[in-house]
Amino acid sequence: MSSQRADFEAAVAAVQGAIDQCGRPGMVIGGVAAIAHGVLRTTRDVDATIVGEGTDLDPLIARLREHDIVPRIDNAVAFARESHVLLLRHAPSNVDVDLSLAWIEFELDAIAAADEAVVAGTTIRAVNPEDLIIYKLVAWRARDRDDIERLLQLHAERIDLSRVRQLAKELAEALDDPLRPDELERIIDRAAGTAPPGDRRGK
Repeated sequence: MSSQRADFEAAVAAVQGAIDQCGRPGMVIGGVAAIAHGVLRTTRDVDATIVGEGTDLDPLIARLREHDIVPRIDNAVAFARESHVLLLRHAPSNVDVDLSLAWIEFELDAIAAADEAVVAGTTIRAVNPEDLIIYKLVAWRARDRDDIERLLQLHAERIDLSRVRQLAKELAEALDDPLRPDELERIIDRAAGTAPPGDRRGK
């Protein structure tokens, strides 16, 4: 096993261990969750989220330190109170960890509906494929669009496309991005193998 892989596995285990012991519902999101659901890709960090309501940040930081997860910026708690994300690092591996605080209904429902999966040798609670697609509709980078396509291919039977489409429309309106729903439709067509030849990308 390479040292880089060992570092990543240690970071994932530390994050899940901290979530398990912090006393707040939570789950892994981002690239690690995509990997957990079968997407062949790499990631350099670990993203997770826990319920924000009732979470006291100072004791949370103390519990994270027990798992060698420490702030990576000065005034991390003050930053989290403003941005709702703790910027952290798993010190032994030097892997960055972003721990977001979940407040909105979608995030809380997603935590409640999280899957159990094994990734990097650790059993984790990971956001389910449909909710992961919705997280990625928000982020909407090229890597996120690729992940959406692959998740649709791998988990079509679990994904409510009407819900995904509706949320894409709502995001488009909120973010003034009218092209997002159309691009999502092209991704859906490619995932289903029904896109016109000129709209298919080489893999």
